[in-house]
Amino acid sequence: MLNSMEHAPAAAIVDARGIVTGWSEGARRLTGYPAEEAVGRAVRDLLAEDPSPGAVAAMTGTVVLRHRDGSSVPLALRACAVSGGDDSPDRYVVTAEQPGRPEPTLAGQAFQQASFSLSVFDADQRYLRLNDASCQVMGVPAETLIGRYFMDTVQDVGYNRGFLRHLEQVIETGRPVRYESYAHAPSSNREHAWTTEMWPVRDADGNVIGTGMAAFDSTEQYWARERLALLNEAAASIGTTLDVVRTAEELIELMVPGYADFASVDLLEWVLGADEHPELPGRDIVLRRVAHGSVTEGTPEAAVHVGDTDFYPSFSPPAKALRAGRAVLSHAGEPDFMRWVAERNARAPAGRPHRRGVHSMLAVPLRARGTTLGVAVAVRIANSDDYGGDDAVLAEELASRAAVCIDNARRFCRERTTALALQNSLLPRGLPGQAAVEVAHRYLPSDSLVGIGGDWFDVIPLSGSRVALVVGDVVGHGIPSSATMGRLCTAVRTLADVDLPPDELLTHLDDLVTHLASDDTGDEVAELGATCLYAVYDPVSRCLTLAAAGHPPPALLLPDGTASLVPMTAGPPLGVGGLPFESTELELPEGSVVALYTDGLIEDRDRDVDHAQAELCRALTARADTLDTLCDTVLKAVLPEEPSDDVALLVARTRALGEDRVATWDITPDPERVAAARQAATEQLTAWGLDEAAFVTELVVSELVTNAIRYGAPPVQLRLIRDRSLICEVSDGSSTSPHLRRAHAFDEGGRGLLLVAQLTQRWGSRQTGRGKTIWAEQTLPPV
Repeated sequence: MLNSMEHAPAAAIVDARGIVTGWSEGARRLTGYPAEEAVGRAVRDLLAEDPSPGAVAAMTGTVVLRHRDGSSVPLALRACAVSGGDDSPDRYVVTAEQPGRPEPTLAGQAFQQASFSLSVFDADQRYLRLNDASCQVMGVPAETLIGRYFMDTVQDVGYNRGFLRHLEQVIETGRPVRYESYAHAPSSNREHAWTTEMWPVRDADGNVIGTGMAAFDSTEQYWARERLALLNEAAASIGTTLDVVRTAEELIELMVPGYADFASVDLLEWVLGADEHPELPGRDIVLRRVAHGSVTEGTPEAAVHVGDTDFYPSFSPPAKALRAGRAVLSHAGEPDFMRWVAERNARAPAGRPHRRGVHSMLAVPLRARGTTLGVAVAVRIANSDDYGGDDAVLAEELASRAAVCIDNARRFCRERTTALALQNSLLPRGLPGQAAVEVAHRYLPSDSLVGIGGDWFDVIPLSGSRVALVVGDVVGHGIPSSATMGRLCTAVRTLADVDLPPDELLTHLDDLVTHLASDDTGDEVAELGATCLYAVYDPVSRCLTLAAAGHPPPALLLPDGTASLVPMTAGPPLGVGGLPFESTELELPEGSVVALYTDGLIEDRDRDVDHAQAELCRALTARADTLDTLCDTVLKAVLPEEPSDDVALLVARTRALGEDRVATWDITPDPERVAAARQAATEQLTAWGLDEAAFVTELVVSELVTNAIRYGAPPVQLRLIRDRSLICEVSDGSSTSPHLRRAHAFDEGGRGLLLVAQLTQRWGSRQTGRGKTIWAEQTLPPV
């Protein structure tokens, strides 16, 4: 009974005039005034100081009473109006308790001790009650808030105004509200994520008389979602190009400003080189800055400029991260951290003001496929949160993704450089000397992520002043395609040396590709597919003979200014096997321009091939002083801004050897006609002013005509061609090719061809439609 009396509530009854009309035993124990001294007195006489207007209006709050012994007693008061007969309050029941006193009920204790913030507001957004967690968030005891308007207790900033709007919304609509926010708590400078629940409190009649509020600190969950979102963004935004520097810049753009106030990426020197020489970081490390960024324009915090190298001593966080192979956290106050900041300030004193306040650093190595490439550094200055363990895990994940992309870019760059060097070594650097055509060419390697293709071209001098023009395209990209291109280029030159007609040459080349495909694994067969166009131009007959293996036809510009595609059969691509190739013959006026190209010039996924070929023909008709200018005009007019494939363009303007430079004789197949053939050749040389070549020419004509009459078949023909060299040709109707042999001491013959080979610059034979032609060339002095 005594115990219950000790915990009896302190209560008083006050009439509308503010006069005490009732006084409980609990009130006596709190204030020292017995009932007979308190009843009949004005409430104001019992106060040590005036209550706040908010507490009076809310009828709740902390009030300071004067104890009977003269001391001040702070009490938490709550008033409840009691209505008279006309529904207006004629007295108030006031209950009081000492602030901080334990809740007398289990429900009250549960409210007060809840682990999350709980508060109750009246209809005018004044505090009625707070639990301990809410007081910790606000940073003040409950008695300083009870009865006060919410906005009077906090800063007038956006997130607090948003909180107030939600409180008002609950009162106005009578519906609960749930929302999330990210804001500073009044008791802390750090931002927190909050999940807030607000609901209406109703009286017995269902009227909304207040608002209950529960706020949950969801900062950890918030940051977990943010980290996951950052990783998702990293997957989409890092590695969009196969460029090492751009990939590093993308990592910086992702980290600043959300994750760091300043961030940098430094790479080991060998990573940026063409050769691969992985170096293990030593005690002291030299790195090259490839990217950095800051929340401050101009990145004034950086002590190293982009592109410069920097020496990282062993105590520095970046060096520690490289040696440890994991993220290294450093904070203000740690000796090595402060030493590192001091070193940065000494190196770049102009940035000292911007480094003031730096308090946390995270250095993480960039490692991919077991190889260390460099280090990324994140620094916080204005952001008050230090980096923690979760940040280190996130940084390692980001760095891992970025490192793989950087390594991919490095490997692509190395492979592209190798493929381009291989291709350039196989393509003709200087066009061979010949008089049949004037040529110009362009080769544009693709900037596409798939790598260098297998496009190629060649100009091959043939016998009889003829010339072969070749363009080809190997399916695929990279080093395998370049290697295959090299094999095909060599094969075409070898077959051209045999002087095969275009259709026969492509047939042999098709057999070669089929053979290469059968020797390779199934994964590489596709790389061995190829297309090719082979054309032979004869300046004597002005005849262009060409055949294609799955290659687009060339464009032809005639001297009258008209341009069109050459009508011809495309033929199957190389490697299909079993299908024939067809030759097309054209007689061209002197000065005609033939444009051979690979499909990268006219084909693209967003382009119409017919339209592109029409643009090519129009571009060829443009006025151009030189073939080089014409090449540039064609590329500018036909190519898209960003070609997706390699492009090879070979342009040739034809020349003709007139009758004054060619002499032909039909030879009767009689050994006695050999002398007449020698005489005719000598007279022709005299007419050309080439008497100094007469002796050798007589021997060559004598030997070749004799062999044609003796071992060949009619008809026999002798032809002299005066070009950059003097060419002697003897044709007969036999397809049997001659060959050199070593004559024995007592043999009467067998030395003729050996003598021809020794006296001339070069000699050979070619098959024709009516037999064969044996030819020999002599060097002429320059005119």
